[in-house]
Amino acid sequence: MALWQACLLTRAWNDPHRDIARKLSTQADWFLVGSSDNELIASAMFGYDRHRGWVNYLAVLPSSQGKGYGAKMMHAGEALLAQAGCPKLNLQIRSTNASVMAFYRHLGYATDDVVSMGKRLIADI
Repeated sequence: MALWQACLLTRAWNDPHRDIARKLSTQADWFLVGSSDNELIASAMFGYDRHRGWVNYLAVLPSSQGKGYGAKMMHAGEALLAQAGCPKLNLQIRSTNASVMAFYRHLGYATDDVVSMGKRLIADI
C-alpha cells in the first residue's frame, strides 16, 4: 500500500487493504511484485475472466521509474495471460495521466474507442 500511495494510485473510494485481500482470494499468483535490494519497488495485479485480461495497480517506486521495471512487470503479466489463452489485455488510465498513457503506448498499447463505465457494488468507504 505504501508503494501505491507513493505512486499516487490510491483513492478515497478504494480501500487498498480490501483490494489486496480480494486479489489474494482470486488468481493470487497473478499479483506480481518486484524487489531490489530487499525493497519492494514494483507491483501489478493481473486477472483474466476468460474474455479479457486486465491489469490494475501497476506501480513502480518513483525513485526506480525509468529503469524498465514497469515494462518487465507488464511483459510478465502478458506472458501469464497469453499462456492462459487470453486474447486481449485491457487497462484503464485516468484521462489526465499523460505520462502513463505514453508509457503504455511505448509498450504497444493503443486507445480503444470505448467509454469506461462503472458501478460500485460494494462500498469500500
